[in-house]
Amino acid sequence: MNMLSHLAINAEGFIFNPSTGDSFQVSQTGLLVLNSLRDGKKDSEIVQQLTEAYEVSLDEARRDVSDFRVSLKSFGLIGGAP
Repeated sequence: MNMLSHLAINAEGFIFNPSTGDSFQVSQTGLLVLNSLRDGKKDSEIVQQLTEAYEVSLDEARRDVSDFRVSLKSFGLIGGAP
C-alpha cells in the first residue's frame, strides 16, 4: 500500500506519518521527489525536474530518485518496483 498520500508534509521538508507517529526531515531535493511521487509522476519526469532545478547530471538524478525510493520503501511508505 502506498502511504505517501497520508503523509503530512510542510514546505521546509518536515514529514509526519500519522499512521505510525514517525517523523523525518528531507532536503529540498527530497521534498521535490516526494511531492512528485505523490502527484503520480513517473521517475523519468522526476529525473527531468531534478536536472532542471539543480545542476546535476541525468545519471546523478536517476541515482538520487532510485536511492530515495529505496529509503521510502525501507520506511514502509511505498512498495514494489517503480
